[in-house]
Amino acid sequence: MAVPWALLISTTGGVAATIVGVVAGAVVGRRSENRKWLRETQTSAYERFLQAFGAVEMELREAFLERRRPAVAWGPFNAAIQSLSLVANPETAAAALRLCDVIEDFTILFHDRQPADLEELRPIHTALHEGHLTFVNAARRSLHPSQERLAQALGGPSPWRGVAFVGQSDGADTTE
Repeated sequence: MAVPWALLISTTGGVAATIVGVVAGAVVGRRSENRKWLRETQTSAYERFLQAFGAVEMELREAFLERRRPAVAWGPFNAAIQSLSLVANPETAAAALRLCDVIEDFTILFHDRQPADLEELRPIHTALHEGHLTFVNAARRSLHPSQERLAQALGGPSPWRGVAFVGQSDGADTTE
């Protein structure tokens, strides 16, 4: 009995193509699932960081304007930074680090004294505002390169005119 080589070759080729297709599909599917997981995890970490940053910034600003010692809950802020360090790309991590540095500068204003001069707050407030926008734009780009840069962030540190108005109503010097 003669071996039907044409049938054997086509069957072997079909089996090999099926196996290659299954393996390639698994690799592509796995890569797609990994990207989806990373994007979802990054989004969550970025949200947590922005929420924690907002809470710290608000407490420091209110304490400054009310001339009291801040009562910052550092735990959520530090936890958010550590979560961010697991999934942030280098640009977003650098933007977060710059914001952390400005928060540190803000807390230094309170060391061993109660700040009262609104002009001491202006450069820190400007750095917070710019740093927040930089972080938001870096986070948006890391989630998807098609995200356009925002010219102004939503939320975050309030415009200086709002801070100056509150300081003015408290009798603080608000010369611009």
